[in-house]
Amino acid sequence: MKSSHKNYVLAVDQGTTSSRALLFDQDGRCEGSHQIPLQCIYPQSGYVLQNPDQLYQSVIDCVSNVIKSSGINPQQIISAGITNQRETLIAWHAKTGKAFYPAIVWQSRQSASIIVDWQRKFGLEYFSKRSGLHPDAYFSASKIAWILKNVPEAAEALEQGLLKVGTVDTWLLWNLSKGSVYSTDVTNASRTMLFNLDAQQWDTDLCRVCGIKPEILPEVKENIADFGAIPASVAGVEIPITAVAGDQHAALFGQACFSEGMVKNTYGTGCFMLMHTGTKRVEAHSGLLSTMAWKINGVPEFALEGSVFVAGSAVQWIRDELALVTNASETEALAVSLEDNGGVYLVPAFTGLGAPYWDADARGAFLGMTRGTSRAHLVRATLESLAYQTRDVLELMEEVSKIKITELRVDGGASSNNFLMQFQANQLSCLISRPKQTESTVWGVAMMSGLGSSFWSGKEALIRLHQIDAEFKPELVSNQENERWYAQWKRAVSACRAFTAPI
Repeated sequence: MKSSHKNYVLAVDQGTTSSRALLFDQDGRCEGSHQIPLQCIYPQSGYVLQNPDQLYQSVIDCVSNVIKSSGINPQQIISAGITNQRETLIAWHAKTGKAFYPAIVWQSRQSASIIVDWQRKFGLEYFSKRSGLHPDAYFSASKIAWILKNVPEAAEALEQGLLKVGTVDTWLLWNLSKGSVYSTDVTNASRTMLFNLDAQQWDTDLCRVCGIKPEILPEVKENIADFGAIPASVAGVEIPITAVAGDQHAALFGQACFSEGMVKNTYGTGCFMLMHTGTKRVEAHSGLLSTMAWKINGVPEFALEGSVFVAGSAVQWIRDELALVTNASETEALAVSLEDNGGVYLVPAFTGLGAPYWDADARGAFLGMTRGTSRAHLVRATLESLAYQTRDVLELMEEVSKIKITELRVDGGASSNNFLMQFQANQLSCLISRPKQTESTVWGVAMMSGLGSSFWSGKEALIRLHQIDAEFKPELVSNQENERWYAQWKRAVSACRAFTAPI
């Protein structure tokens, strides 16, 4: 049994590939964790789905198991926070609580034709000026419209006033509270394409053109608020949920990027770069998105975001589908065994391309292969693709914000790969800073929850907990070589886009 004198914050991270629950003490140390892997369903080309009940049950099991395995008395847990995969959408019956259809994952392209129709009728700026988002099937609005069009039971429930829709956070809160909490937070709301960033509320005009009644949408709260509780039946005692945030916003907070111009990049399933832009929204254009950073104590703060759809999942793909490695940790040694990539590039456009291209039709490919191409070349090309996609986004972010980025704070699973981090520093010509606490997403929502429960006194206390594990400075690599490699990457992207262009 752990010391009965210490208290803890519980953080839940419901992600695309796994659910996790972690316990943090006041010094920011993780004192217990439990993780459950999850699978996606791919019923046909472009569809990416998950089982909503499995998402919820995995969270319940993670919370229960982390408390049991840690030896902590549940009464020592002061509060809890929830972070989640964002745009993923679930629709369910208000009375039975049963989902009408599998969760439509953020990566799914099944509603792409709806986006084409909306964009043709209303134009890109109609959506981006209000929501800050580029019209895309990535976001939740078209997923709701797809369900209403293709799932008769959901459409019928809408007419009866019994339809509930929400991102994963809303689904979890509804189930944890047995239907008494129907809420989301500003960060998740800002990823639906239905939230007005300036008005800080659901946009009735966007809802109208998307065919979605505003009254079916959940209440939008600040990130630190009363979101109900994890019930005693799960945790042993009732634990108040004092914070909710979308995963990338939580990671920005977890990296202590509290000031304008600070930037983080998360190397997870996708690759997500966010720049804190202060209390004034920077207009989205040229492939970047304008989004909420968070809203605390009545003060909305904003961010620019560049979203790369496939990053760590490309490493997962070469492991699970191509069997090039048996463990992701093997990729570093294979990559450094070569002097360069041998002219081989991977464009991992498995679900289209995100920022700065926003090409839903693009598809992935290895390019530049010869008879001499080895397993190591394919692995190295996969890792390099993460760095090139990050450079695509960072250079555009610098251009839009007029801020020269000198430090990039990194987190996520692939940030532990030293080859990738050094290659990234070389490509960006800036410092790459990796914190000791690389679980920035779950740590960020723990920080928010702890602020909400007065576990921590303020942001200054949290900044003191931010410790650096490693820094990667640009090596004296030929700039001409770097630029040649990057130019070849751009050619590879163009080739992939041309392959799927209309004939």
